[in-house]
Amino acid sequence: MSAIGQLLDSIALPNVAPVRQRFERPRLADIEGEIARQIAAGGCFSSLKKGQSVALTAGSRGISNMPLILRTLVRELRKIGCEPFVFPAMGSHGGATAQGQLEMLQGLGIDEKSVEAPIRSSMEAVQIGETDGGLPVYVDAHANKADVIIVVNRIKPHVAFSGPYESGLMKMIAVGVSKQLGADFCHRMGFGCMADNIPAIAKVAIARKNIICAVGILENAFHETARIEIMRGTDIERREPELLKAAALLAPRLFFDQLDVLVLDEIGKDIAGTGFDTSVVGRYHTPFRTGGPHITRILTLDLTEGSHGNANGIGILDFTTKRLYEKFRPEHTYPNALTSTVPLSVKMPMVLQNDRQAIQAAVKTCNLEDRDAVRLVRIKNTVALENIWVSTALVPYCEQHPNLELLGPAVPFAFKKDGSLL
Repeated sequence: MSAIGQLLDSIALPNVAPVRQRFERPRLADIEGEIARQIAAGGCFSSLKKGQSVALTAGSRGISNMPLILRTLVRELRKIGCEPFVFPAMGSHGGATAQGQLEMLQGLGIDEKSVEAPIRSSMEAVQIGETDGGLPVYVDAHANKADVIIVVNRIKPHVAFSGPYESGLMKMIAVGVSKQLGADFCHRMGFGCMADNIPAIAKVAIARKNIICAVGILENAFHETARIEIMRGTDIERREPELLKAAALLAPRLFFDQLDVLVLDEIGKDIAGTGFDTSVVGRYHTPFRTGGPHITRILTLDLTEGSHGNANGIGILDFTTKRLYEKFRPEHTYPNALTSTVPLSVKMPMVLQNDRQAIQAAVKTCNLEDRDAVRLVRIKNTVALENIWVSTALVPYCEQHPNLELLGPAVPFAFKKDGSLL
């Protein structure tokens, strides 16, 4: 047995019980019908003409029903006689390569078959102006040639800063549509300037390019489409802050203020920009966002396939596994940190042989005199928070909490022979 094994083998793990977290669950039942209704009622397409090319954005996040939303927009545009296409609007993601960004979209179920339109991927960007502060404003080369641009994105709190425009439509314009070149300029002064840079850049793009409308998507705590709002391009600046407030109320959370250990089964770029929602776990890679629970040790066991080796965010955590480490691809991960100027996000934490050792290491380093009292929670990821596991020390708390429902007795962690969780 290795020295690491000798140090960890005797660390007993607590039994864990299944618990359901209760959240409000507004859901949009007829997505296609709602999009068609809003297009007809709002008149956003009234200025379009037959034969015009229309560029639709597609980002790197795992947004529910995104292929359906894009396909519905494509069909509505074709009714008018327009020629729509989709382009990756994801800054430096996908390893900052055209092929890498195509692969990211494919991993999210977005391809030419699913959206019924061509997908044009390029890292070339064209400068169309600059902000009052001197920041250059770029647009994807394919989108720049289009007659019209339509921005499609989920609106939610950002993982690294706070402001009236966080992760949503204005950010998609300022960082996604501008490709790696524009994203680099937007991030150059750090996240402390992002709340100002994003609207400054986006306003220029809206004024200079024909961004006729935007589709804002809000999701509930179950990662389901709760609401869609289609607005004119000139209304994005006014409407997005209101939708961001609504999105924050729908966001999932952990109903615990303090924990000793949090086990994340997986992280990934398709889940959040940092691989996980920082506000859910109370860990941040910048000082420009705060809040959430206080958790002594956080570990992750795996990297999603949809992340394509991008382990951005791993540096904020304490432990991980050899399994994740072997999936880690620096060429897909480091461009993110170099563009965002936050190297902490991609530092590698302690790598343990398997799931068992990673959890044992977290428990051992909590500095608890009574390890039977460890307050441990296990979750799949930060967008799947309905069903979780809690240690026996948390069972009495769960029994009293109005948003928590105990589903069964506590049982030991179940491991395979190789130390990975069943």
